Amino acid sequence: MRVLRIRSRHQPYEVAVLAMAPVCGVLMLTLDVRPTSVQTSMPAPVQAAWEIGLILVGVGGLLGILWPGRLSTGLGIELASVLVLGTITGMYAATLVSLWNQQSVVASSFVIAVTVGSLWRAVQIAVDLRRLVRACECVADLQLQGSVP
Repeated sequence: MRVLRIRSRHQPYEVAVLAMAPVCGVLMLTLDVRPTSVQTSMPAPVQAAWEIGLILVGVGGLLGILWPGRLSTGLGIELASVLVLGTITGMYAATLVSLWNQQSVVASSFVIAVTVGSLWRAVQIAVDLRRLVRACECVADLQLQGSVP
C-alpha cells in the first residue's frame, strides 16, 4: 500500500504573506493611503475591493492553515485563499506593469513572484486534495471488501 503524502500546511513564506495581507488591507482602508500605481490605474470601487480582498484572503488563508477539523476542509479554505491571493497580486502586478518605468521594475518583479508562488501553492494543494480523495476511496473500497474493520 502506498503512503499518503500531504505537503505541510505550515509553510513559513505562505504564512508570512497571508499574515501581512490583512494588515496591508486594513492600513490602506483606515489610513486612506494607496500606492500611486493603484490610484492611477484602478477606479475607486476596484481599489476598495482589492483592499477588502487582501483582508479576506489573509484571514481566510490563516483560518484554512489552522483549521482544527477535517483536513480536506482546511485545505479547501487554504486553496480558495491562495487562488484569490494569486489573482489580486496578479491584478496589482498588472497595475505596476501598466506604469512601466525604472521604479516599477523591482516592485513588479517581487509582486509577480508572490503571484507565481501563490498559484504554485494552489496547484500543490489541489494535488494534495486529489490524493486525499483517492486515499478515502481506497479505504472505502477496502471497508466494502471487509479487509479493514
